[in-house]
Amino acid sequence: MPTIADKRRAFRKLHEAGCFVIPNPWDIGSARYLQRLGFKALATTSAGFAFTRALPDGDVPRDMMLAHIREIVEATDLPVNADFGEGFAPNPAGVAESVRLCAETGVAGLSVEDATGDGDHPLFDLDSAVQRMRSARSAIDKAGGDALLVGRCECFLVGRPDIAETVARLKAYSNAGADCLYAPGIRTREEIAAVVEGRRPSRSM
Repeated sequence: MPTIADKRRAFRKLHEAGCFVIPNPWDIGSARYLQRLGFKALATTSAGFAFTRALPDGDVPRDMMLAHIREIVEATDLPVNADFGEGFAPNPAGVAESVRLCAETGVAGLSVEDATGDGDHPLFDLDSAVQRMRSARSAIDKAGGDALLVGRCECFLVGRPDIAETVARLKAYSNAGADCLYAPGIRTREEIAAVVEGRRPSRSM
């Protein structure tokens, strides 16, 4: 069985060129089934796991989520990326502690998003979101630095479908130390191109 270091190297290599599909198992059985189908990596799903516990997405306690992530990691030979929500903390120090614990599960990567879960204020302000990303980066570096950090911008999932804001936030997360960037909810060719190219779409688009 590959070591944690082997999985992390393989996961980083997958990001070096081209594209790959990363499906979301919600338990040991689905993780092993997806491995047998030939996928090269897996990613946990916060919503999928929450629903198996009859909980809304975002209501799974940190310890329960960490145990679930570890279970998936240990069930498969594939690299696993953790859908780690907002880092289970409102402040940078708490995010750092949560990310340290997540890295200890053996994940090949993990994502930290900028959604607050508060309908009135759905996103962390940019300065706070950047500080949280820096704290996540620091925690991974102190743990050895080989787990991949994914910076997620949730604009399109929380009712703020502003591609310019999305691109600006992703650039800021990259500068704060994110290795990989993710904007769930974008769908059109123009939106995807704007994110990939890191620019505001032109009026002709």
